[in-house]
Amino acid sequence: MTRRPRSPAHSRSKTQLSVAEDSPAQPALTWADWPAEARLLLVMVGIWCLAGLLILGSASWWVAARENGDPAFYLKRQAIWMVASWGLLWLAMRTSLRRWLRLAGPAVVIGCVLIAATLVVGSTVNGASRWLVLGPIQIQPSELVKPFVVLQGAALFAHWKRIGLDQKVLWLGTFGALLLLILKQPNLSTAALSGLLLWFMALAAGLPLFALLGTAAAGAALGAGSIMINEYQRLRVVSFLNPWRDAQGDGYQLVQSLLAIGSGGVLGEGFGLSTQKLQYLPIQSTDFIFAVFAEEFGYVGSVVLLLFLVLFGFVGLRVALGCRSNQQRLVAIGATTLLVGQSILNIAVASGSMPTTGLPLPMISYGGNSLLASLLSAGLLIRCSLESRGWESRPLGRRRASSDGAGPNPAPIG
Repeated sequence: MTRRPRSPAHSRSKTQLSVAEDSPAQPALTWADWPAEARLLLVMVGIWCLAGLLILGSASWWVAARENGDPAFYLKRQAIWMVASWGLLWLAMRTSLRRWLRLAGPAVVIGCVLIAATLVVGSTVNGASRWLVLGPIQIQPSELVKPFVVLQGAALFAHWKRIGLDQKVLWLGTFGALLLLILKQPNLSTAALSGLLLWFMALAAGLPLFALLGTAAAGAALGAGSIMINEYQRLRVVSFLNPWRDAQGDGYQLVQSLLAIGSGGVLGEGFGLSTQKLQYLPIQSTDFIFAVFAEEFGYVGSVVLLLFLVLFGFVGLRVALGCRSNQQRLVAIGATTLLVGQSILNIAVASGSMPTTGLPLPMISYGGNSLLASLLSAGLLIRCSLESRGWESRPLGRRRASSDGAGPNPAPIG
């Protein structure tokens, strides 16, 4: 009996079936499949960014018109950086957290090198060398390195009991060098924030409390030494204690900020109607932008902003509690602490609750470096939420239907 030869189409179908059986493709993770926390975080980040553009537009229009001849000068530049930052957020959501963790170590080392470069060839503004100028772009390495400090801190502390002493010494030394270089710029606020980030992550990882208390004491002593060495930091602390003593000198920024906040009253002067931004309040588009917001939206608007930050922190905490691995949990805690903690510190400075520092208000203050770091951190937090359901291998996008018209069952990957 003669065997009939197989058709080419039949051979191709058998080959395709064999490949499909060997490497089954995971269906794309659609918006409906996302955890509720991930969807809520993405919506909140969108609201945060949109509100930031509106607030910045109001705070900067008068200075932009006076200095650049275009009332929307800062707003246009911020919008460009916003588009690039949302692209980075989308990349963070689409990329596995394991890949980000592998990139974290080299990124922290490169950050140290770039921060050291600012001390040699950096641009000096207000006595601090924090920027590298590359043509029309200014890079602030101490700002861009923050998300990678979170990632590398998670990689270190999550496996603290299992890694060797040499690795512990290597990375603790690297973090120490990073903080010292930031202090040398000098940039006490960013160094303090980075140190607090690592400290809280170590606390969440369960490191010995005695060692953490010793580290906290050493950090406080280092900060006090920086204040004693740098005269302008010492003057900021003195003016913070009683800004009215020298209201036209060292206490001028804080006095004008307090006047702006107090002028807002209960309901505020109205959007765009702040008077303190008309050359009275310095740095109204970056460090003291909250004062303009409080003047225009009043006590009610300020409380709404604080409640928004509390809600964001609560959702971030829920993401951390739902993570399957210690690394994911620590990344979620670090990203939440970075975004919410920096916001609280900025508001505390503007309201006179702590000495004046140079920390921007995330996603609101003018600055492309801050936007990139903030939205990358938000993207990592959302990625932690997605992976908390075991969807490490699931791509984001539209679900591809099977040949019979029914999509595959989106079961989580264990």
